[in-house]
Amino acid sequence: MSNDDMNWYGPEAATFGDRVAAARDAAGMTQAQLARRLGIKKATLAGWEQDLSEPRANKLSMMAGLLNVSMRWLLTGEGEGMEAPAGEQVPQDLAAVMTELRQLREELRGNADRAARLEKRLRLVMEGSVQ
Repeated sequence: MSNDDMNWYGPEAATFGDRVAAARDAAGMTQAQLARRLGIKKATLAGWEQDLSEPRANKLSMMAGLLNVSMRWLLTGEGEGMEAPAGEQVPQDLAAVMTELRQLREELRGNADRAARLEKRLRLVMEGSVQ
């Protein structure tokens, strides 16, 4: 599959974090530099780039401006953004791998939520048995 056949930064090929990192690199900024300009901690930006969290709308808007891409492109890969890297070939099974990775990430989030609920129930039970 060539770049002409697939949107390199589209939802099937890249995550929000992938697009942030690529746009930051293209803008010639380090994580520390972009974080400073956004008024956030470097760890917060790293979390965005690793798809562990997402920015609030005001930071998303500010980041899009600093990186010279649209908010829509950062979120979806569509709209005003970056072109695919020249000469790069997209592996044919990339879409399948990305889909599986997203499913796994959603399962992990679901399990983390479930663990938090169980922990809360356990705390309530333990507090009730102490009284």
